[in-house]
Amino acid sequence: MHINWNALGSTAAVSFLVTVGVVACFALGILALARREAATAAGGPAGGRGPLALAGAGLCFAACAAVVGYGISLIAG
Repeated sequence: MHINWNALGSTAAVSFLVTVGVVACFALGILALARREAATAAGGPAGGRGPLALAGAGLCFAACAAVVGYGISLIAG
C-alpha cells in the first residue's frame, strides 16, 4: 500500500484553511448582528449602521451556507 503524502498534506491543509475561514465568517456574522443590535439600541429603530450591519451579517451567513452546500454536493455527487 502506497500513501501519497503530498496529496494527504495538501488535503489536510486546504480543509483546515476552509474550516478556519468558515468559522471566521460565521463569527463576523454574529459580530455584525451584535453591532446592529447595539446601533438599534443607541440610535432608535433605524440606527446609524443598523441596516449596513444587517446586510453584512446576511452576506456572511450566505457565504457560510454556500460553503456548506458545496461540501454537501461534493459528498453526494
